[in-house]
Amino acid sequence: MPKRNVVILVASVLTCLVAWAARERGGQGHRFGEVMAAIERDYIEEVDAERLFTIAVEAAVSRLDEHSAFLRDASRADLEATLDQEFAGVGLELSFDPAVRQPVVISPIFNGPAWQAGIGAGDRIVAIDGQATIGRPLREAVDLLRGQAGQPVRLAVSQPPMDRTTLDPAVALSEPPTRDITLVRQPLEVESIQGDRRGADGHWHWLLEGEPGVAYVRIESFGERTAEEFSAALQQISGEPLLHTVMIDLRGNPGGLLRSAVAVCDLLLDEGVIVMTRSQRAGGAESPASMDVRRATAGAAIKGLPVVVLVDGLTASAAEIVAASLQDAGRARIVGSRTFGKGTVQSLIPLSDGRGLLKLTTSEYLRPNREPIQRRPDAGDDEAWGVRPDAGCEVTPTAEAVERLRDWRRIRNVVPRPGRPAVVSQVALPREIDAVLARGLELTASSQ
Repeated sequence: MPKRNVVILVASVLTCLVAWAARERGGQGHRFGEVMAAIERDYIEEVDAERLFTIAVEAAVSRLDEHSAFLRDASRADLEATLDQEFAGVGLELSFDPAVRQPVVISPIFNGPAWQAGIGAGDRIVAIDGQATIGRPLREAVDLLRGQAGQPVRLAVSQPPMDRTTLDPAVALSEPPTRDITLVRQPLEVESIQGDRRGADGHWHWLLEGEPGVAYVRIESFGERTAEEFSAALQQISGEPLLHTVMIDLRGNPGGLLRSAVAVCDLLLDEGVIVMTRSQRAGGAESPASMDVRRATAGAAIKGLPVVVLVDGLTASAAEIVAASLQDAGRARIVGSRTFGKGTVQSLIPLSDGRGLLKLTTSEYLRPNREPIQRRPDAGDDEAWGVRPDAGCEVTPTAEAVERLRDWRRIRNVVPRPGRPAVVSQVALPREIDAVLARGLELTASSQ
């Protein structure tokens, strides 16, 4: 690292320490201003004040805990798009293929511009608006595809050969021609609720294939419309004849909005505590002023139907609230592996100049039984944190099995297109490829 960068880093760290201590406009805040002014006035090299401020704030906030952060530009846009479940773009989920060093389509968003243009899983994005994508970071390709609604973007797309049955680039096949496609960016709504598989009309099949009477609902995240989507799914499910079990899949769900998780629980519970949040500043740890209790209201959907919830080590935050609430209420059996243990609440605080967003930990979740969800850095496996599967319901698949299941499920989420090559075989039924789901099905069979 160049010497001047080291000096700037040291100055930034000192600035961070001052900023961290600043708790009012006077006093420490005044000292922070003095340090910034001194660096700008006297440092041997010209220093970008905005960059210095950003480094200082990022370092200070990141030292508080692993979930607090200072978000700008792309990271802020990503978070807001996830929570709002909406962004402007062409509707492509991409991955980076290191073998060809280009973005490869994982899946087009149903009915989005890319899907309507016939772009499918396995297609390579060769160029975007004339800029070759080879060797570029995936983040750059994503940023080029997103933009203002109504604006066009030109893609050069290479489709995989018709006889390719996997995404393995090591298979030596002739290269297909590249076609140019112009798409118009549109506002896209991202679904957070999915079923077992899509039909040819794009709608979800909620009944699990090969399992009469078992409905399957996957919650990908908890955004602004999750509760509304979940309610609509339950209404469709409740009309299915011979329905005897609803399976809710929270595996890989990183969380999201607290209010969405509470609303989802409220749809399944008639009464009782859903979750408690404890503020660290509003009085003592257990004082009434520090506790915010969220309770279920009367009028549960699918009342009386058994519920099975699938979880894993990536089930976190708001998803853990749902699993813990339904488990403590005796409303669901929990199957899979112990959850992540992320039980803190982050408030989003925009800065007054609009150029940054502070994601700050402000409170902590507690289960209805008052046990914590948050895993402390020094917590052992025998301590209370996260959500454990019910006794006899522990299933931890291998990493290889998880990856195979992810690829298999991704293809089931895409509407079949005539003339497109099969990317992954869909011969296997869900219980044959998903060991966690299979254990849940065993429970439903034994309880009938």
